[in-house]
Amino acid sequence: MGLPSSLWKLSPVNQHYKVSDTYPADLFVPESATPPVIVGSSKFRSRGRFPALSYYCKDNHAAICRSSQPLSGFSARCLEDEQMLEAILRSNPCSDFMYVVDTRPKLNAIANRAAGKGYENEDNYSNIKFQFVGIENIHVMRNSQQKMLEVCELRSPSMSDFLEGLESSGWLKHIKAVLDAGIFIAKAVAEEGVSVLIHCSDGWDRTSQVCSVACVLLDPYYRTLRGFMVLIEKDWVSFGHKFSHRCKHVVGDPKEVSPIIDQLLECVWQLMEQFPCAFEFNERFLITIHNHVYSCQFGNFIGNNQRERIELRVHERTHSLWSYLWANRTDYTNPLYRPNHSQTQGLLRASTSPYSFKFWKGLYNRFDHGMHPRQSVEDYLRAIQEETQQLEEQLSSHTQKISELEQEQECSDSCKAAAFDKSPTVWAPGNNLGLANTPQDYTGGFITGSPCQPKGPDSILLPKSTNQISDASFSNGSDQESGIADLSCRSPLSEDSTRDPDSDEAAYSAA
Repeated sequence: MGLPSSLWKLSPVNQHYKVSDTYPADLFVPESATPPVIVGSSKFRSRGRFPALSYYCKDNHAAICRSSQPLSGFSARCLEDEQMLEAILRSNPCSDFMYVVDTRPKLNAIANRAAGKGYENEDNYSNIKFQFVGIENIHVMRNSQQKMLEVCELRSPSMSDFLEGLESSGWLKHIKAVLDAGIFIAKAVAEEGVSVLIHCSDGWDRTSQVCSVACVLLDPYYRTLRGFMVLIEKDWVSFGHKFSHRCKHVVGDPKEVSPIIDQLLECVWQLMEQFPCAFEFNERFLITIHNHVYSCQFGNFIGNNQRERIELRVHERTHSLWSYLWANRTDYTNPLYRPNHSQTQGLLRASTSPYSFKFWKGLYNRFDHGMHPRQSVEDYLRAIQEETQQLEEQLSSHTQKISELEQEQECSDSCKAAAFDKSPTVWAPGNNLGLANTPQDYTGGFITGSPCQPKGPDSILLPKSTNQISDASFSNGSDQESGIADLSCRSPLSEDSTRDPDSDEAAYSAA
């Protein structure tokens, strides 16, 4: 993101987790935000989770910050918190206002005021525009998923039973709400150039969802394999999503369980269905992450925040899921991904019309394939891609072997040419070399060349010493090792040899 810069700095204020024990130790804050302002703001925010940077667009200086709800009650205000938001606004010189997005329904936020919490009052904060987006709380999401899963477990449901059950669960409606919030923030940053502060109640559930969806829509980096791992590590692991409680890794309050991370993965899958060429990873990648969020086979999702993982020495005692996924990245690569495709670049303009949403059967009905499971189009394309790669490797190997054989043949021809220059000459052609029917090689004075076409009876001049060749010397050189490949190519030297071209004795006696 080009940080730190003249507008944003890395703050050591939360070293040793003294300001907020659920925040990471390293946080980026506006350059003008002093430690007293940060500490004062943290005291006015639930769980001490003061506004901190999540995403920075270096092209137009717009930023996405995140926090928890303010402890405003019905009338309370905090000067330091107001200064903190003013510092975020000044960090974007291209805009004269900023959005504050509360991801809760308005009724929920008003109800929290009775407990001394609440939301920002526009009268107290200068140059802000406040917005509710209406994502339900963890209890509603838990009940919704349970109803949806009950529909998936029906044996041979009718069409009406399945569709009515899916509708009554409200699951896709909640997915739409998260996507709507992400789209609003992404457009504010990319199109309006306005900075946004996002929060829910405590800033680790709906806030993480909306920040992540907005980043995926905004930045092509987060649509790659490595980038999506970084995104989860940044907005979920480091910023303190309560994996142990939400995923029921340990025995605890069942009311703390909620499929918050499941909804993020499904939002990304819905975007992949709309933009099949924009994501480097495939559906299997998301499902594998989903599996290991709950499996506890890797240490990434153990604990509720960074401080707990350090105390548990997770990095020393467990393996990382990201290393495993990266080592097997060929299994998780989308065969349709095109880095230079128009879908891959810039802001994804997703549709949230009702007909744009699909039921994710690959996750919720992945084991219900019946007797004859059908291969998905993605698996078929991947198989073709692997087969094509193997054929290309074989072609490259064969091409290399052919090149080596050609080099060996050239060396062999060079050696033969050198041997021919040093060998004794048994006969000499006439002055007309164009008419000479010469063999290519001689061994011990005998012909070893390839067949040739004679030009006529006068085409070759035999030396006088040819008649002196003894029968013994001929018999010694007439076997297969003598180098005589084919004697029928000689010029006809007599009528007998013409009538019987296979008679070697006739040919030599005529000579």
